[in-house]
Amino acid sequence: MEDSALVVFSGGQDSTTCLFWAKKNFKRVVALCFTYGQKHVKEVEIARAIAEHAGVDFHLLDATFIGTLGTSSLTDSSLVMDQEKPADSFPNTFVPGRNLFFLSIAAVFAREQSIRNIITGVSQTDFSGYPDCRDTFIRSANVTINLAMGEQFIIHTPLMWINKEQTWALADQLGVLDLVRTKTLTCYNGIVGDGCGKCPACKLRKAGLDHYLANKNKEND
Repeated sequence: MEDSALVVFSGGQDSTTCLFWAKKNFKRVVALCFTYGQKHVKEVEIARAIAEHAGVDFHLLDATFIGTLGTSSLTDSSLVMDQEKPADSFPNTFVPGRNLFFLSIAAVFAREQSIRNIITGVSQTDFSGYPDCRDTFIRSANVTINLAMGEQFIIHTPLMWINKEQTWALADQLGVLDLVRTKTLTCYNGIVGDGCGKCPACKLRKAGLDHYLANKNKEND
């Protein structure tokens, strides 16, 4: 691997785990955060604080146009959040185009920083029905970005084939389990740490943590 990497960073569980994974695998790590019209811009403050704690450069870009293009309960307070994935579609917490735009913008930013490794915390195992978290999308986007930019970027997805329990295990292996548990913002209702406990993101996060801690305790008995 080359020495430098750019992490698409939100300050949530997954991207924070990826940030410290990047620190383990690359000498220089840069965190790139976005405002995209999200209701809870507190995540930007959280992301900045975690990046500072990790000792990595933090950059913030305004991509609020994303939230105005499509409809999502994460960007529109008037929408009632789907608690489960609809049978015939994806949940309305899906932000149309978000990862497509994030990766495209990240590639341009990375190019100017002479970085060719881009890291994102998407996962097909626990992807909540979001089409832009699938491996096929990432591989397709990687090819398209390389063709569009005339460069050879590598998009890394450390969490693609692991579930939330395994993501907690990875955070523990990286020595940041407590930080991820108490300092990150995953909750769709904007509550740091363990969150509201009721939204889909909190339920998924808690189930993974409970399973991980239960299995860890069994191993220690």
